[in-house]
Amino acid sequence: MKTQHIQHLYRRIGFGILPSPLDALAHKSKKDVIDMLFKASKRSTPLEIDTSEINAIVKQKLSTSNTLDTETKRKIRQLSRKKQQAFNVAWLERLTTSNALLREKMTLFWANHFVCEDNNIVYIQHFNNTLRTHALGNFKDFVNAISKEAAMTRYLNNKQNRKLKPNENFARELMELFTLGVGHYTENDIKESAKAFTGYNHDVHGAFKFRARQHDDGFKTFLGETGRFSGEDIIAIILKQKACAHFVCSKIYRYFVNDVPNATHIDQMATVFYKDYNIEKLMRFVLLSDWFYDKQHIGTKIKSPIEFLAGLKTLVPTTFKKNRQVIIIQRMLGQTLLDPPNVAGWKGGRSWIDSNTIILRLRLPSLILNNAYISTIGADETDAIAALKKQRFNTKGKRFNTTTNWAYFETHFKNIPFEAMAPHLLACDITPETKAYLSSLKKTSKQDYCIQLMSLPEYQMC
Repeated sequence: MKTQHIQHLYRRIGFGILPSPLDALAHKSKKDVIDMLFKASKRSTPLEIDTSEINAIVKQKLSTSNTLDTETKRKIRQLSRKKQQAFNVAWLERLTTSNALLREKMTLFWANHFVCEDNNIVYIQHFNNTLRTHALGNFKDFVNAISKEAAMTRYLNNKQNRKLKPNENFARELMELFTLGVGHYTENDIKESAKAFTGYNHDVHGAFKFRARQHDDGFKTFLGETGRFSGEDIIAIILKQKACAHFVCSKIYRYFVNDVPNATHIDQMATVFYKDYNIEKLMRFVLLSDWFYDKQHIGTKIKSPIEFLAGLKTLVPTTFKKNRQVIIIQRMLGQTLLDPPNVAGWKGGRSWIDSNTIILRLRLPSLILNNAYISTIGADETDAIAALKKQRFNTKGKRFNTTTNWAYFETHFKNIPFEAMAPHLLACDITPETKAYLSSLKKTSKQDYCIQLMSLPEYQMC
């Protein structure tokens, strides 16, 4: 398999690849490399933080009462806010350290597909692990599991969806954002399917509970079919529509391949997916397809803020001494894990970059990895290059308290000369101006040069 293709693969299904593992894969076939990725991601390992304090509060209260009072709920929310920060950091760390690279990247993808948020860390954690469990499984099972998650029933008001007073929020988003897309259902389909999901609820621990007395067991007509449909029946009918396979494949294509959809390739994907809605089979088809490695797809996607941070940590393992600083950076960049902007999630693509975030992105490598220090501008440099350097490496602003493992970086880049470092860090071709700038640098250390490469506009692409 070509070196550039391996790098492209790992930038899309992960956050980059270091020289040492790249060398180990260079003589393997495409199929062998893909097989290794799927084998490593075969099992799902839950991501968990300590929620025992919250569980103890719930247990103690339920020992004397059947419900949680307002004060208890307030305590749980207060504790959950702190725990949510810890879970955010743990998730970012998992993205850069797990051997199950593909499963974790798929989990990140699904989190922006089945968009959800909650103020209870127990529900948040369970939802996140449901995404992880089903990330490469059967899509029908996945959708059914999501429909029964406590965080989702709360987020889209399905907990209030009852026989005598249907709530259509979940039914609408199920079709519009999760399965079919706009134009493949009617308002009446929403009303009828909402009735099928009545009675979906959960107990105080977040376990799914079906409230039969709240369920409308009458006849419903949905997408041309009539029956006493349950929520699972509705999902089964939705998946009969090839529009569902096409919609999901379109989102996967835009996330893993290119922001600009290719109708032929998406049709091929949908044909594979529609057969049995097996996510692993679909992803194998995509990653083994020759078109996935076309030059037009390499280095053409803008990294999301999380991809940017995870990529930085993949090259140079970095630990923030304060969890809050990780959250601050994510907010400043425009993507905070566990805190989506709305039910449609982040738009991605060009929306990741604006005049403010690009300046921050160019500064962050030095702020995080090098205590905001950048090599001084040499006296022999041209005014244009000096101006370029000042623009890219202005160190004013917030400093972050971090611990960086440069020894790890040095080990992997030990045998890589300065002139060969750029292809390992940059996915796209560099401009003549950037070439001139890089040529002007006094390359005194690989650490410094790594930060300089990370501070280029080209580093924003994957």
